[in-house]
Amino acid sequence: MDSPPILSTELSIVIPIYNELESIPALRAELAVVLSQTRLACVEIICVDDGSTDGSDALLKAWAQEDPQVHVLIFSRNFGQQAAITAGLEHCQGERVVIMDADLQDPPELILEMLEKSRQGFDMVYARRQNREGESRFKKASAYLFYRLMRAVIGLDLPEDTGDFRLMNRRCLEAFLSMREQNRFLRGMFHWVGFRQTEVLFSRPPRQSGYTKYPFSKMLSLSINAALSFSTLPLRLILMLGCGVSLFGAGYAIYSILWHLITGDTVKGWTTLIVLITLIGGSTLICLGIIGEYVSRIYDEVKGRPQYLLREIIAPATRKSAE
Repeated sequence: MDSPPILSTELSIVIPIYNELESIPALRAELAVVLSQTRLACVEIICVDDGSTDGSDALLKAWAQEDPQVHVLIFSRNFGQQAAITAGLEHCQGERVVIMDADLQDPPELILEMLEKSRQGFDMVYARRQNREGESRFKKASAYLFYRLMRAVIGLDLPEDTGDFRLMNRRCLEAFLSMREQNRFLRGMFHWVGFRQTEVLFSRPPRQSGYTKYPFSKMLSLSINAALSFSTLPLRLILMLGCGVSLFGAGYAIYSILWHLITGDTVKGWTTLIVLITLIGGSTLICLGIIGEYVSRIYDEVKGRPQYLLREIIAPATRKSAE
């Protein structure tokens, strides 16, 4: 008896998950509706549990046991969203792959529009937010500043108001996977690979449940990582700062000499001395700190540690072998 033909995976959906126990049931229901409308024969959903502590991993395992389309990767601990997305992309098999969050602020129905754009010949389709419902003014203002500062600092024409929610084809995915750096700013990496890219617009809905896993502290850390990973501008600013302090010091020396020659009096004052010492010392420490950030990233790259460690993989093949 001939074995049935093996179908190639047409679409992979990668979902990083961290403490999203309340969101998973709604996510599962909405994905089922959307995937039924795609009319694709072979789809896989790769859920990457990033060290959840609220029982999300158990719920994902149950989902995988009931649905052969679902694969679950469980980290040994929390490695962060960027590592979780990377793991999903490294394990997916689809000719096209979608990255989305589990909180439903990335509307699953937008996948249909992304697929249509991809069929028109675009290699990558990213979702750009027109507005952000249910978020505080501080969150909106910090997000606004983040994208515009990143465009100015990293030197790429980074699309404004876009996250990781996007679709890419296998050609873009292979180009992305060829980049092996440890400190990752995925949005910049996705844009850096180039190819034909376009956008779809959407209004970002508020979270249906739970709370954001990306507070201001993580956004600040991502900003620093993005600036240092994609740009040498901070090093150039150090040079400019050093030159500025040196010119200021030289100018003040000339001023002191002229004052002495004209008035015959010596410039006095401990305040001036302390200000100069503080200015020079502070600028030196700032310069050393920025250089230290670059050196620490070189250190991370040299160590060559894996970006993540898997505790468990739940996939159709592993379930079959276990039976």
